[in-house]
Amino acid sequence: MQPFDRRIAALEAELAALQAYPPTDLAAIVEEIGFACDLCGRCCTHEYNDHVFLLEADVDRLRAVVPGALRPAPSPELCDQHGRCYVSGYALGTTPAGDCVLIEAGRCRHYAARPAICRVYPYMLHREPGADGRVDWRQLSGLGEHGEYHRPIPVDEAARIADETIAYEAAFLEQTLGFYRAAAALFEAEGLRHVQKLRDDRLRAHARGVPLDVFVYHRGRFEACRLEPVDR
Repeated sequence: MQPFDRRIAALEAELAALQAYPPTDLAAIVEEIGFACDLCGRCCTHEYNDHVFLLEADVDRLRAVVPGALRPAPSPELCDQHGRCYVSGYALGTTPAGDCVLIEAGRCRHYAARPAICRVYPYMLHREPGADGRVDWRQLSGLGEHGEYHRPIPVDEAARIADETIAYEAAFLEQTLGFYRAAAALFEAEGLRHVQKLRDDRLRAHARGVPLDVFVYHRGRFEACRLEPVDR
């Protein structure tokens, strides 16, 4: 069985739940937490974040400014019986130390073109397991690890942050849905099937230093790329 139908149904359900979530609830959490960035830059380092996943609008914007900063996102979701991997989008490249390639002396070199996730961080709104294993809405990432807290946030600013955060999460889900729908159509048309063991073998080889050829989903089509191993 192809892994598409069940995954698409789950993503559609999550998107519907997100769209039903009252923005005023998230705005109230934003006000309560009172997060303020103190320009520490830790969220841009490997110590605190694995990679920066890019929405399609981010890719278009960064390609016009720093095209060399893009790389296929790690951990491709699919692999066909021929060993060709498929991933749902691009990520920002990293330095040998694992930090964002746009950081220089602790500051972003292209702040105006920064990705959507950088604009909303540390806010989020999706359901995932917590430390206790219970699946629930998660509204913040890296709580207590970055910035300052309990700073006053005006009501209109909290509402703007909530709306922008929900819009980011919706765009992420819609992009992931687009990936699985496009993959389902491609696999059906070309007689392909997902092979989990082959995917895992390819990723293990990549971790040992073998480059990984991968098709990256962008704007309804798949772009052939090579994911070079990270040397750390």
